[in-house]
Amino acid sequence: MSTSPDSLDTVAIFRERIGADLVRFRKFLRQVVRNRLAFAGLILIMFFIVLSLAAPLLVGPYPTQFQRTTPEQPPSDRHLLGTDVQGYDTLTLLLYGGQVSLLIAFTASAVAMIVGTLIGLVAGYYGRLTDQVLSRATDFFLVIPWLPFALILMTIMGPTMATMIIAIALVSWPTTARVIRSQVITIKQRMFITRSRAIGAAGSHILRKHVLPNVMPLVWAEAVLTISGAVFTEAFLSFFGLGPKDNPIFSWGTMVNQSYQDLGLLAGRWWYFGPPGIFITLVVLGFAMLGYGLEEILNPALRRR
Repeated sequence: MSTSPDSLDTVAIFRERIGADLVRFRKFLRQVVRNRLAFAGLILIMFFIVLSLAAPLLVGPYPTQFQRTTPEQPPSDRHLLGTDVQGYDTLTLLLYGGQVSLLIAFTASAVAMIVGTLIGLVAGYYGRLTDQVLSRATDFFLVIPWLPFALILMTIMGPTMATMIIAIALVSWPTTARVIRSQVITIKQRMFITRSRAIGAAGSHILRKHVLPNVMPLVWAEAVLTISGAVFTEAFLSFFGLGPKDNPIFSWGTMVNQSYQDLGLLAGRWWYFGPPGIFITLVVLGFAMLGYGLEEILNPALRRR
């Protein structure tokens, strides 16, 4: 069975593109490692991701009702971070809680990035009435008080994980849309876009092949900062009792809420409320450091400054 020359050319072009993408990716990784802020943030993020994913190996399966022990035990050799008011091992809850908090944050950020990028691309490229309608919709979601909005949404749809993801995504995408729209307005005035229009390229083709690749670095930087905000928002909502009730695993925010309700702070049970609060702070800090570091790498003006 012979292979046609066209298929061989297609494979060669594909390999060439993959090779070029790998070269650019290695160059980008070197820039991230050289940027102290971005590298420190990346190390923090990877540390907590590995801890969460390796929870079954580090502390065993998630505890059930039959695996409870003496409640409110202080840290010991058997329970490194003590136990909570129900008798669950706090370290086990802490490591598994990262899975819920990070899953909600990553999923909500992905939804917000997709929606915000699409709206920013369309509004910035087509302009006129399309831009006015989408920009007014973006402004509307920007000025919505996010806490009352989340409360109403949780009441109508129920306090589930899906509802929390939707609530966080709906209050996160407008910022991305505004940033992408501004960048697209600048890009569409460049010469290579004018040449593509002159040869009859469709708007969808120009957006997909020329505009989107040029705004993707900005999209990734915004995504990292959005994840940082999503982690904090999830913890904030869970602290006020709006955490997902359809998941048996406690998130970090739910752990802080439980310790607050059980007066762990007043009773001096630092192992109950302290570790989840520290984990939330460090994860948010890590994503913020990585996001600002990526902005320095991708923005020549900031890099020179």
